[in-house]
Amino acid sequence: MTTSTAPLPDSFDPDTRRVPPLGGFNATMLGIELRRTLRNRRTIIFTLVFPIALFLAFGGQEEWNTTVGRGNVAAYVMVSMAFYGAALTAASAGAMVAVERAQGWSRQLRLTPLSPTAYILTKALLALTLGALAIGVVNIAGVAQGRPSMDVGTWIASAVLTLICTLVFAALGVFVGYLVPSENAMQILGPGLALFAFLGNVFIPITQGSLMWHIASFTPMFGVAEISRSVLTGDLPWYAVLNAVAWLGIFVAGAAWRMSRDTARV
Repeated sequence: MTTSTAPLPDSFDPDTRRVPPLGGFNATMLGIELRRTLRNRRTIIFTLVFPIALFLAFGGQEEWNTTVGRGNVAAYVMVSMAFYGAALTAASAGAMVAVERAQGWSRQLRLTPLSPTAYILTKALLALTLGALAIGVVNIAGVAQGRPSMDVGTWIASAVLTLICTLVFAALGVFVGYLVPSENAMQILGPGLALFAFLGNVFIPITQGSLMWHIASFTPMFGVAEISRSVLTGDLPWYAVLNAVAWLGIFVAGAAWRMSRDTARV
C-alpha cells in the first residue's frame, strides 16, 4: 500500500499580507452586531420601554408649564430622561464585550485582521444607534403627551447633543465589560448609573452651591447632563465641560488598558 504526500505550501511571507481597509471595519459586521443586540429582550426593555416609563413617572405635574430657558420644565425633564435612557443603553451595548469574552467571541475576532480600533468603532456606533432609539422614543412620548414646549431647532439640537454625550457611557460600558465577569457587568452598571443619575442632577434638581451640588459636580453624569440640557437652558458652564472631558478620558483610558491586557493573553 502506497501513500501520497500532499505538497507542502510555500512558506508564508509576512510582507505579502494585505491589511483590510479601515482596519477591517465594515457595515456588514455593524449590521450583524445591531441585529444580535436587538434580539436581546433586556436590551429592548432598556431601549424602548424603560426611558418612556421614567419620563411618564416624573411627569404630569402642573409646574411642568413653568418656563425654563427656551422651553419649560416638561422639556427639561424630557431631555434629562432621554439622556439617562440613552446613557443606560449605550453602557449596556459597551458592556456586551463581557459576554463576548465569556463566549470566546472576542478571542476569535483577535485571530482575524480586525484591528482594535475598528472593533471599538463598531461598538461606539452600536451604542450611538441604541442611544438614538432611546432618545427617539422619549421624544415621541413627549410629543404624544403634548407637555414639553420648545422650538424645533432647540428640540433637534438637544437630541443630537444628548446622543453625542452618550459616548462617555459607551466607554464606561466597555471598561466595565473588560473589568468584570459577564454575569456582573450589568449588575454593576444598572445600579451604578442610577446612583450617578441621582448624584448628577439628572433625577432630582440640586441647589447650586450646596454641599450636595459640590459633591455632584465630581460625578460622571453631572457634566454630560448639563451639556445635554445646555441648548434648552442657554447655559453651558465651563466646569461641566471639564467634568465630561475628564470622565471620558478616564473611561477611554481604562477601556484601552483593560483591552490591551486582554489582548496580550492571546
